[in-house]
Amino acid sequence: MYSKEEASKIKQEFWTTIGRYISPIPSADGLKINWINYKTGIKSVSIKLEAERDQASIGFYISHVDTALQELFFLQFETYRTILHEQLQEEWDWVMHTSTIDGRVISKISKTLTPVNIYDKADWPMLIAFFKPRIIALDEFWSLAKYGFEGL
Repeated sequence: MYSKEEASKIKQEFWTTIGRYISPIPSADGLKINWINYKTGIKSVSIKLEAERDQASIGFYISHVDTALQELFFLQFETYRTILHEQLQEEWDWVMHTSTIDGRVISKISKTLTPVNIYDKADWPMLIAFFKPRIIALDEFWSLAKYGFEGL
């Protein structure tokens, strides 16, 4: 078991490592990008990479406080579902209106990898191999699809 400080340090080291590993790769638009803190340009839509003690996940998170608008964003993603899955070359999980640990309602389109442990450095290559192609594919998808969300 790690102290809170040790756990934070290990996580920071992992995210720094993966960030250095993929930072030379330009975005689909040919720009330098911060892959770990990916900005979609749409306030209530984010791309998140998460890793914990038992799993890792990546996906689009829709966090608009108005659940009706959140649903509208989710349904807009639904219109792109086939294109997204073709870009990713795999099916992802689609969940409308789920609660986070802190009680917020979000919707998400995500892929999860289990069992992996961010605190076990032996799992880091597997985590990087999971995140890297998916974040690149999400960026390629988003570079085209983002225009369909600007008016929402």
